[in-house]
Amino acid sequence: MSAIRLLVLGAVRQHGRAHGYQVRNDLEYWGAHEWSNAKPGSIYHALKHMAKQGLLRAHETAPSTAGGPPRTEYEITDQGTEEFFTLLREALTAYDQKPDSLTAALGFLVDLPREEAVALLRQRIEGLERWRSTVTEHYTPEGGPGQLGHIGEIMNLWLHQADAGAAWTRGLIDRIEGGAYTFAGEGEPFVGVLTDGRENPYATGTPHPGDQV
Repeated sequence: MSAIRLLVLGAVRQHGRAHGYQVRNDLEYWGAHEWSNAKPGSIYHALKHMAKQGLLRAHETAPSTAGGPPRTEYEITDQGTEEFFTLLREALTAYDQKPDSLTAALGFLVDLPREEAVALLRQRIEGLERWRSTVTEHYTPEGGPGQLGHIGEIMNLWLHQADAGAAWTRGLIDRIEGGAYTFAGEGEPFVGVLTDGRENPYATGTPHPGDQV
């Protein structure tokens, strides 16, 4: 799964309607340019590509006051919303995704009902435990990695990742079941996007010409 699709769809959905620079600004505010492939070129490409796929609807607004081309704003379609939740659920349950997919999903965790979020995270633990059991069919932790030569360190790493991932997920479930955060249908959610006029301390560059105001 590509984290950029989930990130861009989720950012547009949170705004309701947003131009490319707003999406880029939000993702940089979340640090996504550090832990994912959400670089400026990838963001603008994803917006245009998903608009062609019908996941986003593009609106051309008035030309830029700076003399640039008309700014394009995007809003998520019903098909895009369905795709967003499909990607979100997949990223929360899959144990074999790249770290950026899970990180992206955590940014939109509260878009789900609390009970569903817990159920998906429990599925993640089950997947990790199944994966761990397949590793221990060939590698015995008690024997240490040396039993397979230095190659044993690979399986040793996998076991540590599985154990750490499961422990972290159980902790998150405990926090959610204990009432942490505001989930879908529970009231006003935490606002994770920059409001108009608020400076982004993590911005890395200038707006795209088509996104100038």
